[in-house]
Amino acid sequence: MKAIGKYVFRQLVITTLIVTVSLTVIVSLFGSLRLIDFILNRGLPISVLFELIMYRVPGFLTTILPIAIVAAVLSVYNRLLNDSELVIMRASGFSQWSIAAPGIILALFTMAISFPLHLYLTPLMYSNFKAKQYIYRNAFSSILLQEQKFNTPSDKFTVYIRKREGQGELRGIFTHDARNPEKPVTYLAERGIATQTEQGIRVVMFNGSQQLIDRKNGRLTLFYFDQYSLDLGVFNQAKEARWMEPKERFIDSLLNPDNSINDQFYAKQLIAEGHRRITAPLYILAFVLIGLLALLVGDFNRRGQTVRILLAISFIALLQLSAISLFNLSQNTLALIPLTYALPIFSAFLAAFILFHEGKLQLRNKADNNKPNTSS
Repeated sequence: MKAIGKYVFRQLVITTLIVTVSLTVIVSLFGSLRLIDFILNRGLPISVLFELIMYRVPGFLTTILPIAIVAAVLSVYNRLLNDSELVIMRASGFSQWSIAAPGIILALFTMAISFPLHLYLTPLMYSNFKAKQYIYRNAFSSILLQEQKFNTPSDKFTVYIRKREGQGELRGIFTHDARNPEKPVTYLAERGIATQTEQGIRVVMFNGSQQLIDRKNGRLTLFYFDQYSLDLGVFNQAKEARWMEPKERFIDSLLNPDNSINDQFYAKQLIAEGHRRITAPLYILAFVLIGLLALLVGDFNRRGQTVRILLAISFIALLQLSAISLFNLSQNTLALIPLTYALPIFSAFLAAFILFHEGKLQLRNKADNNKPNTSS
């Protein structure tokens, strides 16, 4: 790549990074708004919010990267046109390929990143997100953290919480454990802190008492404590296995659904999602080629390229809508799946053909115009 090509490529990379980081921050902030209620209503620490958001970032990037690279291509090449740098490059003998190469190379590089992002990292992180969300929703909140309610995960265990505060702090704790019917235990405490561990839910209680009744001899034992740790393993009763959504599955699981009832019922949707994962990165090259086609083909307009940019965005949006529609249709009709591959490949090929064919015509016309007129 020549020095001028490296210069253009560097500008494209910088702009892509700026747009990617900016959009990721914005989308993450909006995503956090939906999670804040989930965190606050369950008294979870704020660190859980950041943990859940980080699990979502790879999924955000699958949408943001195509937008970022298209924005970079349209922005950088439009600026080069307005500054007459592309005019100078053409006058210096640069071919259409030399001018378009930085954008195409960046598109291919972004595609190379997008494949593992779509096929591995996003489902991995989204699966972790759903697993954590499931734990906090079912093990931590639905039982232990319900205020002013007698929570009974079993007929022999009861927990009452007068008030729940942030950071997992609890006020007015009452617990009655009759799992051993010969020696039921009752705990009372002014406050406590609930935490979710790998072994289950644990509550550290402060300023409380324990009452133990021995039914064999009718003896009541009472003692007070400043601090007492109570393991609430009863809340970790086996639950029905959670069905994994398509977005949290790896490609093998999508293309080859198992024999479970849910997988068989959603088999077409799973297979369609698997093929969507494979084809999604291909659209990046098609989008970039459409953007380059809009700005590099045709005569230069000193009043700006606004109309061309809007046309490029319109064609890209139309292509994306076509991809979404085709994906939705393929979920019901698997015979349409080959078209999901044909659409981005054909679009990229057509845009590249017009881009470089017209580029050759422009250079040929320029050469013809520069020939000396020998007619008398």
